[in-house]
Amino acid sequence: MTREELLQRIWIDPARCGGKPCVRGHRIWVSLILDLLAAGESVEQILQDHPGLVREDIQACIAYGSEMTRERYVDIPLEAKA
Repeated sequence: MTREELLQRIWIDPARCGGKPCVRGHRIWVSLILDLLAAGESVEQILQDHPGLVREDIQACIAYGSEMTRERYVDIPLEAKA
């Protein structure tokens, strides 16, 4: 599946979920999926906990997050020297 095809699985509708990016056809925020992955949850566990999602939906969330990093940066403090 191409990056463009993956990104078509994401939708933003101002009338749903406060306009936050969601997996198309669901009210599951992209940020939720990315948070779960960042916390170490496996793709298999996410799919089990969210029936109706498929592996490509998870990939779409990662692709969307990747696109967002091209637009916005988050300040990360440097480690303090001892």
